[in-house]
Amino acid sequence: MKLSQLLRYFAVVLLALGVAAGCASQQQAAEDPKAVAAQAIADAKAAYKEAVALGAAWRDTGELIKKAEKAFDEGDYATATKLANQAREQSETAINQWYLEQAKAMVAKAKGYTLTPEQSALLADAEAAIKANEGKRAYELAKQLMAALAAAEMRYTVATGDSLWKISGKSAVYGNPYQWPLIYKKNASQIKDADLIYPKQVLGIDKNPSSADVSAAVKHAKTRGAWAVGPVEASDKAYLGMGR
Repeated sequence: MKLSQLLRYFAVVLLALGVAAGCASQQQAAEDPKAVAAQAIADAKAAYKEAVALGAAWRDTGELIKKAEKAFDEGDYATATKLANQAREQSETAINQWYLEQAKAMVAKAKGYTLTPEQSALLADAEAAIKANEGKRAYELAKQLMAALAAAEMRYTVATGDSLWKISGKSAVYGNPYQWPLIYKKNASQIKDADLIYPKQVLGIDKNPSSADVSAAVKHAKTRGAWAVGPVEASDKAYLGMGR
């Protein structure tokens, strides 16, 4: 064997031995009871901190961590690891439950809206995540859905001859003139009298009103009385105060 080949051979052998030694030292560190306990406590503290931030922490989790730290200081690393893991699992359960409850509330609220196909798909995904007990994923999907509902707004510029009744009846708006109170309430800051709007006013229109809001609007429109420019009707004021 040539000298260059021999040197390369020894270099490969030394490299292999070094890698093996490194793996062995890493494995030894991973199996070191003290290191394992220290990591378990750190993980428990991180999970507990997140649970506390959400207001979801269990009452005895903090005490478990303290007991784990005490066992660690006394050199009882097995007990420290067991207690820390228990504390971490409690926090993770509490965190997951918090996200699940938030997701369920948003999903229930979203079901009261008229949804687009895309929004319906998001709702189905959120419900599937809830069923699978995937709290954080369900929460993110439900949050995305609610953001989409909140952003579903169009702008309408008032033209000469327009009224809230006419605007609401347009197919591009609600296709139902009796839903005009929705526009009135949405733009209450600039519409002082529901019977009087002006050309070039730019109105915001919620394209995803909840079924409850639609019902309240239609009920008000049908019981309010005749259109008449002048003092704001008491029933209009009462309607604007609903849900506030």
